[in-house]
Amino acid sequence: MIRVLLADDQALVRAGFRALLDAQPDIEVVGEAGDGEEAVRRARLERPDIVLMDIRMPVLDGLAAARRIVADDRLSDTKIIILTTFELDEYVFEALRGGASGFLVKDTEPAELVRGVREVAAGDALLSPGVTRRLIAEFAAKAKKPHAAGTALAALTEREREVMALAAEGLSNEEIAGRLIVSPATAKTHVSRAMIKLHARDRAQLVVIAYETGLVKPGWLD
Repeated sequence: MIRVLLADDQALVRAGFRALLDAQPDIEVVGEAGDGEEAVRRARLERPDIVLMDIRMPVLDGLAAARRIVADDRLSDTKIIILTTFELDEYVFEALRGGASGFLVKDTEPAELVRGVREVAAGDALLSPGVTRRLIAEFAAKAKKPHAAGTALAALTEREREVMALAAEGLSNEEIAGRLIVSPATAKTHVSRAMIKLHARDRAQLVVIAYETGLVKPGWLD
């Protein structure tokens, strides 16, 4: 059973998400929070698998709340999906850098939300859909020029770097496999090894590292 915590300051939004998720046989909503501080408290109490976190909330915003949850060793298995109203939310890239496993716009289709929860719970990141691929490129382009890649990526093999770069483009394991003419299992193994070597929390963090080290170069702003 995938245990989910809902964090949003709008009660009607939480009610809608709860009704949708509780109707799934493999998902259970274990708590709700109306602000970031409460989200952190509830996460520590419930130890959910997933936190659906609105990025704009009172008392403590979703970005700060996500950072606190990620920094808590007791919540190392808790994954965060950021919810945003706008497709070009200026905080989305910072949310990924802060430890979020992906994000969804609030008006996403119900089936997409359910699929996203399941994918993140399984260890993937919400980086495959076209909208997410576009947003990652947008915010990466606005990020600061990356630092030298040598030390950070030295532990990776050439194939692992190649796979990491493709993951940063938003490709799924199946798409990476097709590009490199290998099996999806082999692609997943390379991604997993790169995550372990770089101490990445999940696939989303691997993508952030790819941009920050300059492995992927979307066009930096000075």
